[in-house]
Amino acid sequence: MTKTSARWILLSMAVLALCAPLVFSQAPEAMSVDAAKRQAIVDEVSTLLNKNYIFGDVAKKIEDLVRGRLKNGDYDKMTDAQAFAEALSQDLLSVSKDKHMGFAYAPVRAAEIIRRRSQNEDEAKAARERALAAEKRDNFGFRKVERLGGNIGYLDFRFFASAGEAGGTAIAALNLLAYCDAIIIDLRQNGGGDPSQIQLISSYFFPEPAHLNDLYYRAADKMENYWTLPYVPGPKPVNADLYILTSHDTFSGAEEFSYNMKNLKRATLIGETTGGGAHPTDAMIVQEKFILRVPVARAINPITKTNWEGTGVTPDIQVPAPQAFDRAYAMALEKLAAKATDPEAKSELAWIITGQKAKLNPPQVAEKILKMYPGVYGERKVFLEKGVLYYQRTGPKYRLVPMTETLFAVEGLNYFRLEFVVMDGKATSVVGLYDNGERDSSPRTK
Repeated sequence: MTKTSARWILLSMAVLALCAPLVFSQAPEAMSVDAAKRQAIVDEVSTLLNKNYIFGDVAKKIEDLVRGRLKNGDYDKMTDAQAFAEALSQDLLSVSKDKHMGFAYAPVRAAEIIRRRSQNEDEAKAARERALAAEKRDNFGFRKVERLGGNIGYLDFRFFASAGEAGGTAIAALNLLAYCDAIIIDLRQNGGGDPSQIQLISSYFFPEPAHLNDLYYRAADKMENYWTLPYVPGPKPVNADLYILTSHDTFSGAEEFSYNMKNLKRATLIGETTGGGAHPTDAMIVQEKFILRVPVARAINPITKTNWEGTGVTPDIQVPAPQAFDRAYAMALEKLAAKATDPEAKSELAWIITGQKAKLNPPQVAEKILKMYPGVYGERKVFLEKGVLYYQRTGPKYRLVPMTETLFAVEGLNYFRLEFVVMDGKATSVVGLYDNGERDSSPRTK
C-alpha cells in the first residue's frame, strides 16, 4: 500500500490516520473557475482552516495571504480549476510548512468521498469489508519476519494497519521474535498508519507502562494520551536490543514509532532522516469538486514536548538507507558478542561477524598471492582457474571467496571456511574451519 492513493480510503471515511502528502495521480476533467468561484473557494478554505487547523495563528496568516492575493488580482488569470488549486495549495504550504496540508482539484475523489460519507449502514459495512479484504491480501503490510544468524530478529512491514483488524498478524510476528537477543525493525518503506497499531507493537518492548505520545485536537480542544498497553498476548522481548531502520520515505506514523522509541532510549535508529510529517489529517470537501486536507491534530511527545513535523526524525547513526540493514546487523552482532559468556554463542557470533565484515568490505587479493595456494593437501585440492580459486575434497568443486588474504568462504557451504597457512612465501597447509568451532588441518602433500 502506498503513502498516497491507498490511504484515501481511510481519509474518505474520516479516519484520522497519519499519512502522506496530498498527491493525485489521475488527471481530472477540465473546469473553469471565474472570479466568483475563486472567491467562494478562498472563503470556504479560510473558514475550514480557521476552525480546524491545529495552529489557529497560522490559519489566520494563511487567510491573510490568500485573501490578499485574491484582492491584488494575483489569481485573476487562473481560470483553470487545476492550476488555481495548485497555486492555492502552494500558498497554503508557503505559510504552514506543513507536509500534511494540501489542496487539490479532484472531482472524482471528492465525489467518492461524498458518496462514502452519505452511505447507509449496509453500504458502509460493505465498503469496510472490501477495504479489509484488500488489507488482508496485503497481509496488513507485513512483508517479512525472520530469525537471522546470531539469534537476531528481523521484521519488515510497510504500514501500521488498525490493531483491531491487524493486531493478530502483528502479535504473531512479534511472538516469533520473542526470544531473540536483538531485533531489527525495518521501517524504510513504511508510510504510517493507525496509532492503535503503533501502541500495540510498542507495548512488546517495555516491561512497565511507558507514555508514548499525545495527540491534541484543536477544534475539540481534546487531548488523547497513548501509553503502552497493560497486557499483550505472548512473551515480551523487553531485554532484546532494538534497532530501527529509517529512510527519507519513512513517514508519519512510522516516524512516530521511531521518535517515541528514540526519546524513550529504547532503540537505536539507523539510516536516513525521515520525511517529517507529524500531524493527523482529515479530508474536507470544498465547493463539491475540491479537496482540502487539513491537519486536525498534532503529536506532542511527553519528553520533548514537541514533534518531528517539518524536520523529520534524525537517526542515531546516519547512513544511506540501502546500507542501514548491514550496519544495524553488524552493530547488533558486535554488541551481543561483547557481552556473550557462553563459549558456543561467542563462537557463533564471531563466525557471523567475520562473514559480515568481509561482506561489507570485500578484500581484493592479488593474483600473485592466489598463485601460492593451488596444490594438494591430503584429501583436499585447491586449483586456480582464470584468476579464481576452487576447492574440492571428494565431491563437487566449490568456488573460494576471499574474506582476507588467507581466509576464504566456500561458496555454497555456509558452515565451512578454508584458511591457508603460509610460511616463507609458500602455503604449507590448509585449515578447515566450521561454524561450531571445530578445526581440522591438512598439510600440503603436493
